[in-house]
Amino acid sequence: MNCKNPLISLALACAAMAAVAGPLDKTECIAPAKPGGGFDLTCKLAQSALMEGKYISDPMRISYMPGGIGAVAYNAIIAQRPAEANTIVAFSGGSLLNLAQGKFGRYNENDVRWLAAVGSDFGAIIVAEGSPLKTMADLVAAVKADPTKVVFGAGGTVGSQDWMKSALTARAAGLDPKSMRFVAFEGGGEAITALQGGHVQVYSGDASEAEEQIKAGAKIRLLAVMADKRLEGSLSKVPTAKEQGFDIEWPIIRGYYVGPKVSDADYKIWVDTFNKMMATPAYAKLRAERGLFQFNKTGADLDAYIKGRVGYYRKLAADFGLNVAK
Repeated sequence: MNCKNPLISLALACAAMAAVAGPLDKTECIAPAKPGGGFDLTCKLAQSALMEGKYISDPMRISYMPGGIGAVAYNAIIAQRPAEANTIVAFSGGSLLNLAQGKFGRYNENDVRWLAAVGSDFGAIIVAEGSPLKTMADLVAAVKADPTKVVFGAGGTVGSQDWMKSALTARAAGLDPKSMRFVAFEGGGEAITALQGGHVQVYSGDASEAEEQIKAGAKIRLLAVMADKRLEGSLSKVPTAKEQGFDIEWPIIRGYYVGPKVSDADYKIWVDTFNKMMATPAYAKLRAERGLFQFNKTGADLDAYIKGRVGYYRKLAADFGLNVAK
């Protein structure tokens, strides 16, 4: 179509075409994993909320790019697709932890534009329903009395989020985290099964995961949540670790970033859209249905938070003798 044609009808048509073209046209969310799981959930939350709120006219496409808990997607966006304004990529707290440990290759937290954090889960210290451990103080006392009799289970290996939560708990007990007994499982489901079977005494998992398992009939109990304040809903009676005298927080945020060369104007459109969307009751309902707690940050506020969090993870990894990104 020739937009220089003087006919009014063509001029109006050209203007309409220009109006729809932009970051919210033909949108895509990249989930850096196979279908299912947290990254998929994060993309589907954006897909549902943006469409139901009429912020986009066509359904958001979800693409899957597994590898390295986000590393493959991170490298692809920066190196191959840096200016795609209509493409957002899901990230999690695990992505940030891996960035801090240099697991994303030569790129670091300064190489993308952090867009929005749309919700969070929190770490939790979980025991079997019949465990004699009733509080964090009980757990710490048991670990100090005989570290060999308190086995921590977690989804993931040394350096993972679950391992970090266990290590922080051990450190709160005044122990070298490397001295604790730790069993790695493929995922949280296996760890909870082992907990109920008495094969491990403590599971350092996630609050929403534990909540869902309890609803499904799992015989488990939460000693503490690693949040800055008590959570909402059915977990409101579970005290925080801080309440019990242990300065441990572990938010597991979920959100999105865009490529480093996305323009300021397009980036602002995304930020403004997420700010409007997340302020609505409809969004709060969608977020809660996916087991996420409120954690809304966008733009510069999120960027500052991410940089601070990765710096904290980097220091934490160094303290625990793990590899750290240069």
